[in-house]
Amino acid sequence: MNFNNSTIVSKTTSIVKIKIIAVKFLVILLLVQPTYLFAKGTYQQPEDFISEAFKEQQPEEKLILIKGDLLKQVEKILQHRLKGKRIRYWEKDNRSVWVLEEIGKKKPITVGIIIDNDSIAQLKVLAFRETRGWEIRYPFFTKQFNQVSLTADKTLSKTIDGISGATLSVRALRKLANIALLLNSTTQNRIAQK
Repeated sequence: MNFNNSTIVSKTTSIVKIKIIAVKFLVILLLVQPTYLFAKGTYQQPEDFISEAFKEQQPEEKLILIKGDLLKQVEKILQHRLKGKRIRYWEKDNRSVWVLEEIGKKKPITVGIIIDNDSIAQLKVLAFRETRGWEIRYPFFTKQFNQVSLTADKTLSKTIDGISGATLSVRALRKLANIALLLNSTTQNRIAQK
């Protein structure tokens, strides 16, 4: 086979044109895809969140058994039955960490909550699986929970603003914040009674 320079240049030009077309197609595909496809997923593993919360040495995992009056309070907040009656948490000094899940519209949202001295120090969405409402993962929204505590009637001490189009996801985070604070209060009362 005998190739001259014009044949090589022609084939090289064709390959470059095909690559350019492929890149343009990929860019258009990315622009046309709904943004929620990129918003779903796991943003941080629970164990990494827990490690960050306790910078020095992570405490042992503890369990709280949800029964009796506490179960009624938790189910009142959830507005449905609680599936698991044991919830894991980590506690050291006046800090506790809770990793909880609640359904947004159809799928669970996993949230990590750090409580310092009976108020929320940080709330972070660890995994989001819904097709709508993913904006709740961003700090502009989650920072609203900072310094929130429980009132005497076991509700959040501050109003949390919603996000248009994310009503069910916002509601799920409010419930989880309320439950984490309630459970923290329960564990703190048990320590005080000892």
